[in-house]
Amino acid sequence: MIRAFSAIALPPEIRARLAEVQAGLPEIRPVPTENLHLTLVFLGSLPEPQLDDLDMEFAGIRAPELELTLSGLGLFGSDRPHNLHATLAESAALRHLQARLETAARRIGVAPERRRFTPHVTLARLGHDRRAWKCAELAVAQSADFRAGPFKVGFFGLYRSETGRNAAHYTEMSRYTLFSSQGASSGA
Repeated sequence: MIRAFSAIALPPEIRARLAEVQAGLPEIRPVPTENLHLTLVFLGSLPEPQLDDLDMEFAGIRAPELELTLSGLGLFGSDRPHNLHATLAESAALRHLQARLETAARRIGVAPERRRFTPHVTLARLGHDRRAWKCAELAVAQSADFRAGPFKVGFFGLYRSETGRNAAHYTEMSRYTLFSSQGASSGA
């Protein structure tokens, strides 16, 4: 079984900008810079034959390139925040791509997470540390002017997640090209 997800890798300049934000938060344990990404669909643990089927489904998706902008910071978890993240400016094209990936997964019998898609890039997981919660809440309150991008997205990937003692390790297993607006089609 392979723990898998589909995601958009962030360009180096966007990861560097997010690392600057993380460096300004002394009470949190940041997600390693190389792990910063935008999850589209978390797929859970899948057998290799099902991943092969999913790879074929994803390869058949034709969607246009995206232009995305990070805009502000947010928290998941109200009384006890557990995730500090960068939020994304609204993108209908991103939501459309994400919905198509979910549909492709369902076609081969994979049930994606039931949570509503909230585009974000996780910067830190906060655990049970009240100091980290306060630090994250202050960062969110002061983040009204945070922006990174816009940046172009020309592909998405299928990733393997391996957890260990420290941070997870993500490996891109397959990459799928998004098409420029001149060559985009609405197939699949």
